Amino acid sequence: MATTVPEAVGKAPKSGKKPPMTASSRREARTFYLVVSPWVIGLLVFTLGPLLFSLYISFTRWNILTPPIWIGLDNYVRMFTADPDFWQAMKVTTLYAVTSVPLRLGIALLLAVILNQATRLVGFYRTAFYLPAVVASTAAAVIWQWLFNPRFGPINQALDFFGIDGPAWFNDPDWALWGLVIMSAWGVGGEMLIFFAGLKGIPKTLYEAAEVDGASKLQRFWFVTIPMLTPTIFFNLILSIIGAFQTFDAAFVISTARAGSIGAPAKSTLFVMLKLYQEAFSFLNMGYATAIAWVLFMIIFVITMFVNSSSRRWVYSESAAE
Repeated sequence: MATTVPEAVGKAPKSGKKPPMTASSRREARTFYLVVSPWVIGLLVFTLGPLLFSLYISFTRWNILTPPIWIGLDNYVRMFTADPDFWQAMKVTTLYAVTSVPLRLGIALLLAVILNQATRLVGFYRTAFYLPAVVASTAAAVIWQWLFNPRFGPINQALDFFGIDGPAWFNDPDWALWGLVIMSAWGVGGEMLIFFAGLKGIPKTLYEAAEVDGASKLQRFWFVTIPMLTPTIFFNLILSIIGAFQTFDAAFVISTARAGSIGAPAKSTLFVMLKLYQEAFSFLNMGYATAIAWVLFMIIFVITMFVNSSSRRWVYSESAAE
Protein backbone atom coordinates (compact mmCIF):
# COMPACT_ATOMS: atom_id res chain seq x y z
CA MET A 1 0.00 0.00 0.00
CA ALA A 2 1.55 3.26 -1.13
CA THR A 3 1.86 6.05 1.32
CA THR A 4 1.38 9.68 0.35
CA VAL A 5 3.58 12.45 1.62
CA PRO A 6 1.68 15.54 2.70
CA GLU A 7 2.43 18.60 0.57
CA ALA A 8 3.10 20.69 3.61
CA VAL A 9 6.09 18.60 4.62
CA GLY A 10 9.37 20.47 4.07
CA LYS A 11 7.68 23.81 3.38
CA ALA A 12 7.90 26.90 5.54
CA PRO A 13 4.70 28.05 7.17
CA LYS A 14 2.79 30.61 5.12
CA SER A 15 2.15 32.87 8.06
CA GLY A 16 3.26 36.48 7.38
CA LYS A 17 4.30 37.04 11.00
CA LYS A 18 7.98 37.30 11.78
CA PRO A 19 9.30 35.05 14.51
CA PRO A 20 9.63 36.90 17.81
CA MET A 21 13.07 38.30 18.60
CA THR A 22 15.00 36.54 21.26
CA ALA A 23 16.62 38.36 24.15
CA SER A 24 20.01 37.91 22.48
CA SER A 25 18.75 39.42 19.22
CA ARG A 26 17.26 42.42 20.99
CA ARG A 27 20.52 42.97 22.85
CA GLU A 28 22.50 42.86 19.60
CA ALA A 29 20.08 45.30 17.98
CA ARG A 30 20.40 47.76 20.87
CA THR A 31 24.18 47.48 20.70
CA PHE A 32 24.14 48.14 16.95
CA TYR A 33 21.99 51.26 17.23
CA LEU A 34 24.08 52.48 20.17
CA VAL A 35 27.29 52.10 18.18
CA VAL A 36 26.02 53.82 15.00
CA SER A 37 24.11 56.57 16.81
CA PRO A 38 27.11 58.97 17.08
CA TRP A 39 27.61 58.79 13.30
CA VAL A 40 23.87 59.20 12.60
CA ILE A 41 23.58 62.14 15.00
CA GLY A 42 26.70 63.72 13.50
CA LEU A 43 25.29 63.29 9.99
CA LEU A 44 21.98 64.88 10.90
CA VAL A 45 23.37 67.72 13.04
CA PHE A 46 26.59 68.63 11.24
CA THR A 47 25.97 67.60 7.61
CA LEU A 48 22.37 67.05 6.53
CA GLY A 49 20.92 69.78 8.76
CA PRO A 50 23.30 72.55 7.64
CA LEU A 51 22.96 71.35 4.04
CA LEU A 52 19.18 71.78 4.07
CA PHE A 53 19.46 75.06 5.95
CA SER A 54 21.92 76.43 3.37
CA LEU A 55 19.51 75.46 0.60
CA TYR A 56 16.80 77.48 2.34
CA ILE A 57 19.15 80.42 2.89
CA SER A 58 19.97 80.49 -0.84
CA PHE A 59 16.37 81.63 -1.46
CA THR A 60 16.56 84.44 1.08
CA ARG A 61 18.20 87.80 1.72
CA TRP A 62 20.22 87.45 4.90
CA ASN A 63 23.00 89.54 6.40
CA ILE A 64 23.40 87.48 9.62
CA LEU A 65 22.39 90.46 11.75
CA THR A 66 18.70 90.30 10.85
CA PRO A 67 16.32 87.40 10.20
CA PRO A 68 16.42 85.99 6.64
CA ILE A 69 13.80 87.32 4.22
CA TRP A 70 12.38 84.97 1.58
CA ILE A 71 12.99 86.30 -1.95
CA GLY A 72 12.55 83.15 -4.02
CA LEU A 73 14.83 82.83 -7.06
CA ASP A 74 16.09 86.42 -6.96
CA ASN A 75 19.61 85.39 -5.91
CA TYR A 76 19.90 82.97 -8.81
CA VAL A 77 18.42 85.45 -11.29
CA ARG A 78 20.88 88.10 -10.14
CA MET A 79 23.75 85.63 -10.40
CA PHE A 80 23.09 84.67 -14.01
CA THR A 81 21.81 87.98 -15.39
CA ALA A 82 23.09 90.91 -13.32
CA ASP A 83 26.47 89.98 -11.86
CA PRO A 84 29.38 90.09 -14.34
CA ASP A 85 31.80 89.22 -11.52
CA PHE A 86 30.20 85.78 -11.22
CA TRP A 87 30.87 85.04 -14.88
CA GLN A 88 34.41 86.36 -14.51
CA ALA A 89 34.88 84.01 -11.56
CA MET A 90 33.49 81.10 -13.57
CA LYS A 91 35.84 81.93 -16.45
CA VAL A 92 38.89 82.10 -14.16
CA THR A 93 37.98 78.90 -12.30
CA THR A 94 37.24 76.93 -15.47
CA LEU A 95 40.45 78.05 -17.16
CA TYR A 96 42.41 77.17 -14.05
CA ALA A 97 40.82 73.71 -13.82
CA VAL A 98 41.34 72.95 -17.52
CA THR A 99 45.04 73.82 -17.35
CA SER A 100 46.08 72.84 -13.83
CA VAL A 101 44.45 69.40 -13.66
CA PRO A 102 46.36 67.92 -16.66
CA LEU A 103 49.56 69.60 -15.43
CA ARG A 104 49.23 68.17 -11.93
CA LEU A 105 48.35 64.67 -13.14
CA GLY A 106 51.14 64.66 -15.71
CA ILE A 107 53.81 65.73 -13.22
CA ALA A 108 52.49 63.34 -10.56
CA LEU A 109 52.58 60.42 -13.01
CA LEU A 110 56.10 61.35 -14.16
CA LEU A 111 57.36 61.47 -10.57
CA ALA A 112 55.66 58.16 -9.78
CA VAL A 113 57.29 56.48 -12.78
CA ILE A 114 60.70 57.84 -11.78
CA LEU A 115 60.15 56.67 -8.21
CA ASN A 116 59.03 53.26 -9.42
CA GLN A 117 62.26 52.87 -11.41
CA ALA A 118 64.48 53.85 -8.49
CA THR A 119 66.38 51.02 -6.82
CA ARG A 120 68.08 52.97 -4.02
CA LEU A 121 66.89 55.62 -1.55
CA VAL A 122 63.25 55.02 -2.52
CA GLY A 123 62.07 56.12 0.91
CA PHE A 124 64.04 59.36 0.69
CA TYR A 125 62.72 60.24 -2.77
CA ARG A 126 59.18 59.37 -1.78
CA THR A 127 59.40 61.67 1.23
CA ALA A 128 61.06 64.45 -0.80
CA PHE A 129 58.41 64.33 -3.51
CA TYR A 130 55.58 64.21 -1.00
CA LEU A 131 56.90 66.86 1.40
CA PRO A 132 55.54 69.90 -0.51
CA ALA A 133 52.02 68.43 -0.24
CA VAL A 134 52.08 68.70 3.55
CA VAL A 135 53.31 72.31 3.58
CA ALA A 136 50.50 74.69 4.48
CA SER A 137 49.05 76.27 1.35
CA THR A 138 49.35 79.75 2.82
CA ALA A 139 53.04 79.18 3.50
CA ALA A 140 53.48 77.81 -0.03
CA ALA A 141 51.78 80.93 -1.40
CA VAL A 142 54.28 83.14 0.42
CA ILE A 143 57.17 81.08 -0.95
CA TRP A 144 55.86 81.34 -4.49
CA GLN A 145 55.37 85.09 -4.15
CA TRP A 146 59.11 85.31 -3.56
CA LEU A 147 59.91 82.88 -6.39
CA PHE A 148 57.76 84.90 -8.83
CA ASN A 149 58.92 88.31 -7.63
CA PRO A 150 59.52 90.28 -10.87
CA ARG A 151 62.61 92.11 -9.55
CA PHE A 152 64.60 89.65 -7.45
CA GLY A 153 62.71 86.36 -7.76
CA PRO A 154 64.78 83.29 -8.76
CA ILE A 155 62.48 82.43 -11.65
CA ASN A 156 62.86 85.79 -13.41
CA GLN A 157 66.58 85.77 -12.66
CA ALA A 158 66.87 82.38 -14.35
CA LEU A 159 64.92 83.69 -17.35
CA ASP A 160 67.16 86.75 -17.47
CA PHE A 161 70.21 84.48 -17.60
CA PHE A 162 68.87 83.14 -20.92
CA GLY A 163 68.11 86.63 -22.18
CA ILE A 164 64.35 86.41 -21.53
CA ASP A 165 62.58 89.35 -19.95
CA GLY A 166 60.41 87.71 -17.28
CA PRO A 167 56.83 88.88 -16.73
CA ALA A 168 55.49 90.59 -13.63
CA TRP A 169 53.62 87.39 -12.73
CA PHE A 170 51.21 88.12 -9.87
CA ASN A 171 51.34 91.86 -10.59
CA ASP A 172 50.25 91.40 -14.22
CA PRO A 173 46.61 90.50 -15.06
CA ASP A 174 47.82 88.55 -18.09
CA TRP A 175 50.17 86.36 -16.04
CA ALA A 176 48.73 86.13 -12.53
CA LEU A 177 46.50 83.14 -13.27
CA TRP A 178 49.29 81.30 -15.07
CA GLY A 179 51.47 81.82 -12.03
CA LEU A 180 48.83 80.07 -9.93
CA VAL A 181 48.62 77.25 -12.49
CA ILE A 182 52.38 76.70 -12.27
CA MET A 183 52.17 76.93 -8.50
CA SER A 184 49.51 74.20 -8.46
CA ALA A 185 52.16 71.69 -9.54
CA TRP A 186 53.92 72.29 -6.21
CA GLY A 187 51.73 69.97 -4.16
CA VAL A 188 51.30 66.89 -6.34
CA GLY A 189 52.73 64.57 -3.71
CA GLY A 190 49.36 63.04 -2.88
CA GLU A 191 48.57 62.16 -6.48
CA MET A 192 52.14 60.93 -6.94
CA LEU A 193 51.85 58.44 -4.08
CA ILE A 194 48.53 57.14 -5.43
CA PHE A 195 50.08 56.68 -8.88
CA PHE A 196 53.07 54.98 -7.25
CA ALA A 197 50.78 52.52 -5.47
CA GLY A 198 48.96 51.87 -8.76
CA LEU A 199 52.24 51.16 -10.55
CA LYS A 200 53.22 48.67 -7.85
CA GLY A 201 49.95 46.85 -8.45
CA ILE A 202 50.63 46.14 -12.15
CA PRO A 203 51.72 42.49 -12.62
CA LYS A 204 55.30 42.16 -13.84
CA THR A 205 54.24 39.27 -16.07
CA LEU A 206 52.53 41.76 -18.39
CA TYR A 207 55.79 43.63 -18.92
CA GLU A 208 57.66 40.36 -19.43
CA ALA A 209 55.14 39.20 -22.03
CA ALA A 210 55.33 42.56 -23.84
CA GLU A 211 59.12 42.43 -23.78
CA VAL A 212 59.06 38.92 -25.26
CA ASP A 213 56.84 40.24 -28.06
CA GLY A 214 59.49 42.84 -28.84
CA ALA A 215 57.79 45.91 -27.33
CA SER A 216 60.07 48.85 -26.55
CA LYS A 217 60.03 50.70 -23.22
CA LEU A 218 57.80 53.40 -24.67
CA GLN A 219 55.42 50.80 -26.10
CA ARG A 220 55.31 48.95 -22.79
CA PHE A 221 54.49 52.20 -21.02
CA TRP A 222 51.76 53.14 -23.50
CA PHE A 223 50.15 49.74 -24.01
CA VAL A 224 50.67 48.18 -20.57
CA THR A 225 51.25 50.83 -17.92
CA ILE A 226 48.67 53.38 -19.01
CA PRO A 227 45.76 50.93 -19.55
CA MET A 228 46.44 49.16 -16.24
CA LEU A 229 46.75 52.52 -14.49
CA THR A 230 43.47 53.97 -15.78
CA PRO A 231 41.53 53.21 -12.55
CA THR A 232 44.13 55.21 -10.62
CA ILE A 233 44.06 57.97 -13.24
CA PHE A 234 40.28 58.10 -12.91
CA PHE A 235 40.48 58.41 -9.12
CA ASN A 236 43.08 61.18 -9.24
CA LEU A 237 41.19 62.96 -12.03
CA ILE A 238 37.99 63.17 -9.98
CA LEU A 239 39.78 64.48 -6.89
CA SER A 240 41.83 66.97 -8.94
CA ILE A 241 38.76 68.40 -10.67
CA ILE A 242 36.96 68.87 -7.37
CA GLY A 243 40.03 70.48 -5.83
CA ALA A 244 40.56 72.81 -8.79
CA PHE A 245 37.00 74.15 -8.66
CA GLN A 246 37.38 74.73 -4.91
CA THR A 247 40.65 76.67 -5.14
CA PHE A 248 40.73 79.39 -2.53
CA ASP A 249 43.59 79.80 -0.07
CA ALA A 250 46.59 80.35 -2.38
CA ALA A 251 44.66 82.77 -4.61
CA PHE A 252 43.32 84.61 -1.55
CA VAL A 253 46.74 85.05 0.03
CA ILE A 254 48.46 86.13 -3.18
CA SER A 255 45.76 88.50 -4.45
CA THR A 256 45.26 90.27 -1.12
CA ALA A 257 48.98 90.43 -0.35
CA ARG A 258 50.06 91.79 -3.73
CA ALA A 259 47.26 94.24 -4.43
CA GLY A 260 45.19 94.38 -1.26
CA SER A 261 41.93 93.27 -2.88
CA ILE A 262 40.38 89.89 -3.56
CA GLY A 263 40.92 88.64 -7.11
CA ALA A 264 43.57 91.23 -7.96
CA PRO A 265 45.07 92.27 -10.24
CA ALA A 266 42.04 93.33 -12.30
CA LYS A 267 40.00 90.31 -11.12
CA SER A 268 42.32 87.98 -13.04
CA THR A 269 42.47 85.64 -10.03
CA LEU A 270 38.83 85.97 -8.95
CA PHE A 271 37.92 82.31 -8.40
CA VAL A 272 34.37 81.25 -7.58
CA MET A 273 35.37 80.47 -4.00
CA LEU A 274 36.87 83.95 -3.66
CA LYS A 275 33.67 85.46 -5.04
CA LEU A 276 31.68 83.40 -2.53
CA TYR A 277 33.91 84.53 0.33
CA GLN A 278 33.67 88.15 -0.74
CA GLU A 279 29.87 88.11 -0.86
CA ALA A 280 29.55 86.27 2.45
CA PHE A 281 32.13 87.96 4.67
CA SER A 282 32.90 91.28 2.98
CA PHE A 283 29.40 92.25 1.89
CA LEU A 284 27.41 90.03 4.33
CA ASN A 285 25.23 88.76 1.48
CA MET A 286 24.85 85.31 2.99
CA GLY A 287 21.86 84.37 0.89
CA TYR A 288 23.60 85.27 -2.36
CA ALA A 289 26.84 83.59 -1.27
CA THR A 290 24.95 80.40 -0.43
CA ALA A 291 23.29 80.46 -3.85
CA ILE A 292 26.76 80.66 -5.44
CA ALA A 293 27.84 77.70 -3.31
CA TRP A 294 24.91 75.62 -4.55
CA VAL A 295 25.59 76.52 -8.17
CA LEU A 296 29.23 75.54 -7.69
CA PHE A 297 28.12 72.27 -6.11
CA MET A 298 25.87 71.49 -9.08
CA ILE A 299 28.67 72.29 -11.56
CA ILE A 300 31.09 69.98 -9.75
CA PHE A 301 28.40 67.30 -9.49
CA VAL A 302 27.57 67.42 -13.21
CA ILE A 303 31.23 67.32 -14.24
CA THR A 304 31.92 64.46 -11.85
CA MET A 305 28.95 62.48 -13.16
CA PHE A 306 30.08 63.10 -16.74
CA VAL A 307 33.60 61.86 -16.01
CA ASN A 308 32.17 58.90 -14.13
CA SER A 309 29.87 57.93 -17.00
CA SER A 310 32.71 58.24 -19.51
CA SER A 311 34.91 55.94 -17.42
CA ARG A 312 33.22 52.87 -18.91
CA ARG A 313 34.90 53.69 -22.22
CA TRP A 314 38.46 54.19 -21.06
CA VAL A 315 38.95 52.80 -17.54
CA TYR A 316 40.19 49.20 -17.41
CA SER A 317 38.29 46.77 -15.22
CA GLU A 318 38.82 43.05 -14.79
CA SER A 319 35.11 42.31 -15.07
CA ALA A 320 34.92 44.11 -18.44
CA ALA A 321 38.05 42.31 -19.64
CA GLU A 322 36.56 38.92 -18.82
